[in-house]
Amino acid sequence: MAGGPWVKIPIRVKGHVVPGFRNFGTSSCENPVKAGISPRCPPGPAHTIAAPVNHQQTIRLAVIDDDSGFVTVLAKRTEAAGWQQRTLAGAIPPEELVALKLNALLVDPAVLGEEAWAYLERVCGMLPELGVVVCTSRSTVAQRVRGLRLGVDDWITKPCHPEEAIARLEAVSRRRRRARPQIETGPVVAGELEIRSDRFQAFVGEVSLDLTRREFELLQLLADSPGQVLEREAIYQRVWGYAMAHGDRSVDVFIRKLRQKLEKLSPGWSYIHTHFGVGYRFDPEPLAGDAPLAPPRSEPREDAETAPVPDAFTAAA
Repeated sequence: MAGGPWVKIPIRVKGHVVPGFRNFGTSSCENPVKAGISPRCPPGPAHTIAAPVNHQQTIRLAVIDDDSGFVTVLAKRTEAAGWQQRTLAGAIPPEELVALKLNALLVDPAVLGEEAWAYLERVCGMLPELGVVVCTSRSTVAQRVRGLRLGVDDWITKPCHPEEAIARLEAVSRRRRRARPQIETGPVVAGELEIRSDRFQAFVGEVSLDLTRREFELLQLLADSPGQVLEREAIYQRVWGYAMAHGDRSVDVFIRKLRQKLEKLSPGWSYIHTHFGVGYRFDPEPLAGDAPLAPPRSEPREDAETAPVPDAFTAAA
């Protein structure tokens, strides 16, 4: 049966009501309020679709679709569910998708044109942990099979209800989380600092640094690459999720806040080091050998001149 969505409605035949079907035409997306509801059936609580999302899990979603009506309704639903959604005008390199730290990608291949298959293959191959869902209009069996074999996790045919799209995206993200190695949940110990990704927090002893979500993501990013210098632009893109504007000092501001909290609970250590004009490096070092306190003022002048200068001092300006 070609055409639009087929909806089951009652038909009266010789005084009897029997089930039948009616084609309501083709549209880009069903009305999210009246989807699947016959005009003879008054709306009520029974037709309300509750968001099935686990609010403890924030899903980061990117959408490549030019159907403004569908994207707008989907954005409202994902926002109500606590998700973070970004709408992209077209294909972006997989390397930039990595910087967005996505859980799922919803894409309409029709927007990508002739490069659709190559792009899907490249994204699925380079980002095996990213859930990819295709949402497009009528397609052939051969096209769906090809997409799934390239690595697409699910295929939705338009017109579709945004709630169904959300449920499928959530299922894909859930399967990806279950497939991840459990070793990722272990704490990272550096100096006196313990970084707990399962609690989105860092501790010195049993005392929490009381980090905000953004501060924790910044600290975790630096700690995941100990001894490496990360450029400001790269830090901003991976933590904030988009390119840094010229003159933006957000990275420096948050680094300063992090240092203040680290110095308060762990004053004998220097964790984040500045590379002027470049970026920052995470490399825990005791400030003065094994001693947690600064050298006494009575030390000879030559010893004070040769004593190592903490990197934290130069970064306070």
